[in-house]
Amino acid sequence: MSTQATRQTTHRTEAAKTDNPDGFSPEQVKNLSGVLNALLADFFALYLKTKNFHWHMSGPHFRDYHLLLDDQGDQIFKATDDIAERVRKIGGETIRSIGHIARLQRIADNDYDFVPAHGMLEELAADNKALVQSLRETHEIASEANDYATTSMIEVWIDEAERRAWFLFESTR
Repeated sequence: MSTQATRQTTHRTEAAKTDNPDGFSPEQVKNLSGVLNALLADFFALYLKTKNFHWHMSGPHFRDYHLLLDDQGDQIFKATDDIAERVRKIGGETIRSIGHIARLQRIADNDYDFVPAHGMLEELAADNKALVQSLRETHEIASEANDYATTSMIEVWIDEAERRAWFLFESTR
């Protein structure tokens, strides 16, 4: 193959790595990927905390709370794939490891040996409310970029997180 053909092939390969199907500018891809990856880290942190509390639930309402947290964990986990795939669709790179999640997450872990059931529910309610706030901030950034697909997805995740927070709040009354 000639030197010119090699350069053209290399150029096409490099272009394919930076082009994206939605036509976002490199700056938009960077901004959107950044906020979506932070959300993804939060979703993973919330998923693990929800499952942790699900596994360690005890008390007189064990069965109800255990099932509630199992359902909520499943819902949270389902969103992770959608977020990561959205990052890739817009031309970005997504998180690659537990360490990467730890660097980006804003939802704190809970490593205590024992947390009373009421405390678990209150903590998860607060975490879901914080997630709603992060989702709203991300929605604004996606909206500014005219990223309609992302804003649409975020609106569903906001509704789901608000519902989880509501269920958890009502369970503590």
